Amino acid sequence: MKKRITACFLALIFLIGCLACAQPQTQQSTQVTSSPELTDAPAATDAPAEPEPAAPETVSFTDSIGRTVTVPAKIEKIAVSGPLAQIVLFALCPDKFVGIANAWDVSAAQFLTAEYYNLPELGQFYGGKGELNLETLLASGAQVVIDVGEPKDSAVSDLDALQEQTGLPFVHVSASIATMGDAYRKLGELLGLEDEAETLAAYCDDTYARTQSIAQSVEKANLLYITGDQGLNVIAQNSYHAEIIDLLSNNLAVVDDPSSKGTGNEVDMEQILKWNPDVILFAPGSIYATVADDPVWQQVTAIKNGAYYEVPQGPYNWMGFPPSVQRYLGMMWMAQLLYPETAQYDLYAETANYFKMFYHCDLTQEQFDALVQNSIGNQPAA
Repeated sequence: MKKRITACFLALIFLIGCLACAQPQTQQSTQVTSSPELTDAPAATDAPAEPEPAAPETVSFTDSIGRTVTVPAKIEKIAVSGPLAQIVLFALCPDKFVGIANAWDVSAAQFLTAEYYNLPELGQFYGGKGELNLETLLASGAQVVIDVGEPKDSAVSDLDALQEQTGLPFVHVSASIATMGDAYRKLGELLGLEDEAETLAAYCDDTYARTQSIAQSVEKANLLYITGDQGLNVIAQNSYHAEIIDLLSNNLAVVDDPSSKGTGNEVDMEQILKWNPDVILFAPGSIYATVADDPVWQQVTAIKNGAYYEVPQGPYNWMGFPPSVQRYLGMMWMAQLLYPETAQYDLYAETANYFKMFYHCDLTQEQFDALVQNSIGNQPAA
């Protein structure tokens, strides 16, 4: 009996020993069988990873007049060609301004913060109040100079010459009252501000479309827009400055050679009496305040019936001069002034929204009332 137990015990020990010896081989076989892909993997090395290519420092930009200009890939500092571009770009990127073309209108002080209102003046290179100061421009740190608006016939050669003279890129972005949305999209592409530009572009598109709808649904008023301290200049039909006037009224000022200047075309009183408008809009600084007591002007139907108004001013003339994006304010004001039954919107709310988006300020009801105080109607003469 003892011999049988001893034999079984020895057999058990022998079996355990065999299993112990076989176990490592089984594990090794399992690892190889379950992960065959490891046999093809390259051996690990300590070589450094390939560096990512550096971002380009410059890019090519094709402006609205077909010029391909090399500009910085990231633009942080801009200069503007004149007040029209100044107003357009201030809405999009005020923090990128290194200066302004010329001083803001004094009325802007109540709307703009001091840092923007007191920016250094660089001058402008088309007409207006002064020439571009190249020395100041070069010292400003501007990376690009932007021109916005209606291109002059000589725009290509003018900008090429300035670019060669200064070593700075000059670009032109065309803009009219109908294409301001696309102008903002173009500027957003240039400045890397596509989302911000699209917000402004959509606003312009929507406001213009609404105004077109109003204009197409009414019988248009026979109207003159009069400028000048003698009241003997008119904004002529088909001029760049007359875009809103032509859209929303029957502009009676038909002349042989419409002026491209904001002062308009000079005429005489005899011609104004012949046109005999039903409505007159007087530019700020014209003779709005005196016509009621002038016997000659009292012969004009608009004056006789009290249908004459002064265009709101602040920070700029809402109808133009310069003919920039603030004309969307004039568009909304003029549509409601002439066709209140059709243009049924809250003009204060619309104006406050514009000031928030384009001037970055909150417009109070009191400020609004002051802006439109001479544009809400007059009493007919006795």
